[in-house]
Amino acid sequence: METGGVADTLLSGACVIFTLGMFSTGLSDLRHMWMTRRVDNIQFLPFLTTDVNNLSWLSYGTLKRDGTLIIVNAVGAVLQTSYILVYLHYCPRKRAVLLQTAALLGVLLLGFGYFWLLVPSIEARLQQLGLFCSVFTISMYLSPLTDLPIPSHLGSGLRTLSPSAQSIWPSPHTYLCPAFPGSARL
Repeated sequence: METGGVADTLLSGACVIFTLGMFSTGLSDLRHMWMTRRVDNIQFLPFLTTDVNNLSWLSYGTLKRDGTLIIVNAVGAVLQTSYILVYLHYCPRKRAVLLQTAALLGVLLLGFGYFWLLVPSIEARLQQLGLFCSVFTISMYLSPLTDLPIPSHLGSGLRTLSPSAQSIWPSPHTYLCPAFPGSARL
C-alpha cells in the first residue's frame, strides 16, 4: 500500500472514531437523566439538531451508496433519538420539546420531499442534498450556543450553563475531519 493510502486510511479511521465519540457524548447526559429522573441543566437542542444532521447525512450516504456514511450516521441517529426520547420522558415542558422536534423534522421532510420528487438528476440531487446537509451540520455546531449567558439588559436575567453540559469530543472532530478530503462528512 502506498504512503498516501496508509495515511488516508489512518486519518479516515480517526475521523470515524472521533465522529462516533462526538455522537456518544450524550451518554453521560443520558445516564444523568436516567439516574436523577430530571433534565436539569441539560440542553435539548443539540440532541435534536444532531439527530436531524445524522438523518440528513444518512440519506446522503444512502444516495451515494457510501457504507461509512451510512453506518456512522445510523449509529448517530439511534443514539440521538434515544437521548431525545429519554429527555422527553423526563422533561416537564413536553409541549415545547415536541414543537421544536416537529418543526425541525418538518423542515427535514420538506427538504427530502424536494430532493426526491423535484430533482431528477442523481448528480444534482447529491450536490444539493450535500449543501442541505451542511446547513444541518452548521446548526448542530451552533445549537449549544443557544444557552449562552444573556446579559440582564437583553433578557429576563442571566442564564448560566454548567461546564458539565459541554463536551470535549466535538473539538478534535471539528478540526481533524475537515482536514481530510476523503472524510467528506464523517
